[in-house]
Amino acid sequence: MKKKLFMVLTSMFLLTACAPNFGEQEEIVQETEDESKEKAIIPKYNISDSYYKMILPFKSGEARGLVSQQLNTRLDIDEFETGLMRVAQDTFPTEKEYLYQEGQYLKGDVINSWLKRKLTGKALEEAQAAAKEDEKEYVELGLNPALPEGNDNLEQKNKENPIYLAHMLEHNYLIRNDDTVELGGVVIGLAMNSVYYFKQEDGYAREHKISREEILSKGNEIAQEVINRVRKTKGLENVPIVFALYEQEEKSSIVPGNFVAKNVVKQGSNSLAKWEEIDEEYYFFPSTEGTKAYRDDAQMFNRFKQDIEEFFPNYTGVIGKAFYKNGELNYLDIEIPMQFYGKAEVVAFTQFVTGKVMDYFPDYISLEVNIMSNSGQEALVLKEPNQETPTVHIYK
Repeated sequence: MKKKLFMVLTSMFLLTACAPNFGEQEEIVQETEDESKEKAIIPKYNISDSYYKMILPFKSGEARGLVSQQLNTRLDIDEFETGLMRVAQDTFPTEKEYLYQEGQYLKGDVINSWLKRKLTGKALEEAQAAAKEDEKEYVELGLNPALPEGNDNLEQKNKENPIYLAHMLEHNYLIRNDDTVELGGVVIGLAMNSVYYFKQEDGYAREHKISREEILSKGNEIAQEVINRVRKTKGLENVPIVFALYEQEEKSSIVPGNFVAKNVVKQGSNSLAKWEEIDEEYYFFPSTEGTKAYRDDAQMFNRFKQDIEEFFPNYTGVIGKAFYKNGELNYLDIEIPMQFYGKAEVVAFTQFVTGKVMDYFPDYISLEVNIMSNSGQEALVLKEPNQETPTVHIYK
């Protein structure tokens, strides 16, 4: 039986001592293939238009946990997932009340098999023989290039056949349709290596840099193969699917990588459309790279930094992570570690920082300032675009 999600409006009052009252919620009832029914809740309130509402109770993805095994840094792990939601909004906007759900179709073992290398030589022969014994036809699943057999000139073989695809991530976006909620589309992120790390036969680590052009070329090949396979997956035969290529940074990077291109495959199609460039990038302030790319913003940050250095002797440093979209500063995350000797000093410093935020930074960006000490977070300053006064919180 085709799955359907029926929406029913219901009033839910949370009367426990610790739970807030969110008023009316939307309750959905899912009729599954075995004719059992599951109840779930669509929250009434959303944090902001930048985030999707999520059906509760939260259903974890079928490939949960794999991302932490495949990507280089915590920064890339977080950006790959949250950035994929940002890419999704161009096709499945929150304004049209799309709902988010972690991927429920591509299983963990399937993704793991796709991330492997293609087989060659003796390994291929053994796999074909094993399939034949089971009276099955061998199907090549690995999406990364095969590594030729033998230990001779292993470094050259790895450089010529690097691991391009580091990870895959599936997101599902549900849409309301009259009295039902159904799958409206899927977004698949392909995390591509900008640096391939491998070990030589002497046991020493080596690395091979992969150019943006090569990432785009191989990403296109991989996406075409993935769409052919995905269209054979039950439930994904006809829905629109968005592919997004993510270029992850090297292991030593202090900023995350970024999405570089996307491709919207129309409903029922097996053909990729023309790739659209995604102009996003992160820079660290202060840094030579940040100053070279965006001198005016770097100087603005440095003036902010110098004012803090001048007026507060316990200052230990100011660092910033800037996110640029289409060449414009979109978001700035500033961290200020300090040594404090009392709460009054925290209050005074936070007031000073808030004033400097208003003096130096433009109204059109989102800004977050985290004031830290050895004891943990002391204060938080948040400012959204065109917000007259920042939101300030001092932790007790």
